Amino acid sequence: MNNTTIKNYLVLILCSLTITSCDRDFEEINVNPSKPTATFMAALFNGVVESLQLTWNGQFYVDNEILYPATQLGALIGNDWSNTALGIDAIWENYYHSLKNIRELEDRFDNYSGSQEELLNVRAMTKILLAYKTFTITDLFGDIPFFDAGKGNQDLKYLKPKYDDQESIYKFLLQELQWAVENIDLNGVSSEGLPLYSFESYDALLNSDMSRWIKFANALRLRYAMRMVEVDEFFAAPIISEIIDNNSPVIEEGEDVVLRPVSLGYTKESTHWSFREHKNLRMGSTVWSAMQGDSTDRDPRLPIFFDVNNAGAWAPYPNALPTGTAQPVEGGIPYGGQRDGGYAIRGIENKYSSFQYYLIRDENDIPEILMTAAEVRFHKAEAILRGIGTIQNKNLADTEYTLGISQSLKFWNSEVQNCEIWEPKVTISNTEIFSYPVAPAVSLSNNNFDLNLIYTQKWLHYFRQPREAFALARRTGRTPREGDALRYNRLKYPASEANYNTENYQAQVAKMGGDLNEVKMWWQE
Repeated sequence: MNNTTIKNYLVLILCSLTITSCDRDFEEINVNPSKPTATFMAALFNGVVESLQLTWNGQFYVDNEILYPATQLGALIGNDWSNTALGIDAIWENYYHSLKNIRELEDRFDNYSGSQEELLNVRAMTKILLAYKTFTITDLFGDIPFFDAGKGNQDLKYLKPKYDDQESIYKFLLQELQWAVENIDLNGVSSEGLPLYSFESYDALLNSDMSRWIKFANALRLRYAMRMVEVDEFFAAPIISEIIDNNSPVIEEGEDVVLRPVSLGYTKESTHWSFREHKNLRMGSTVWSAMQGDSTDRDPRLPIFFDVNNAGAWAPYPNALPTGTAQPVEGGIPYGGQRDGGYAIRGIENKYSSFQYYLIRDENDIPEILMTAAEVRFHKAEAILRGIGTIQNKNLADTEYTLGISQSLKFWNSEVQNCEIWEPKVTISNTEIFSYPVAPAVSLSNNNFDLNLIYTQKWLHYFRQPREAFALARRTGRTPREGDALRYNRLKYPASEANYNTENYQAQVAKMGGDLNEVKMWWQE
């Protein structure tokens, strides 16, 4: 008889002598493995939250190489990284891996042995994360496998899921978000007086604060209703009306939904790596002009977003060159780690302004952004100015727009002040927070309520959310731009789809007329 057998034998004897005590102390041993405990479901949920982090290759090959130059929030000094498939694969794999966890959670919820009422809050939280992640992925690729995807562990017939059209996905997710808002119970107690199921500390995103989950869901509803309004205002307008006219709870100042590394217990090394190894991003002439350049109305966020060159001067790199003009030569090491010990060391060949070093260097305090109060204000401003889902009111639109800018300034100023490594700190003063939104070149009312101003300010606020800026540029076609119009509309599907989901992939490609970057999103006019 080996040691393990002896040990198990002794446990059985002790249990037979003290049944009650043994049953209590060995609860985890007695759990039916086919019905995982609450802790296991919470761990699955936490895995989904962790998947919200941007992937390393996704930032390098997609955000830095494709989206920053596409949106002209940045400029490329050279196209040295053509293997964008690595970034596309990373984004695709991240989504479908997390989707498996979500489907597993859904299955656990459906087969829960207790009352379904107990699951209202955790089911709603799961739906909200599913919506956020799915909206993000479909807005990069268009039609994707969704309704049958992620269910391969439940039935082999789902191993090769069909593609679903983006319109159906959008409308389903917006309905799911509405369900979440309507069913979250802030009291946390069932009609039978039992506490509702909670993920408690496993909710590293919003700390199981259900009022914040409602606000996040409503903010997402507003974002994506506005995104689809050009093609289906009949569906989108009631959502916008509910949120604006009914004053539904949304994210307010100081309630921004972000992934802050130091709070979530991870080190965000990926951003600095993606800039340091990529090397080719600089401040472009488009964003320089939009931030007022040499004007007295210069945007206070400029030194937060960008850095001076090696000579200590602001120098934008051209986003669009006249025909026949040679591309300027640029180099240096503005993103190299040597700047930790000497901030001024950028390399003598660094002639053009780079992205702000500390903004992309920090690994603990600067967050990845999901949704901010400023963004919500800009959505409201656009809807009210255009009269979408609400009565057109220019003065109210101006108020929302002004609040959007001031909250953006406060957000970015706060990030600088809370960043431990950022020295010397840039500070946006209270005077600038008050005066910049009403500066002559920026004021909505003084510029005849020009809708393009709202798009410009939203675009600038998205500086570290290039995927959202990309959606805004495609939807409106009216974000600041130099040179040719944007024709890059989507990422191509990863090679794995052609290799392993061949039949469905080929059917989808035939439907689109080719797996091409020029194919538009459903919500584009």
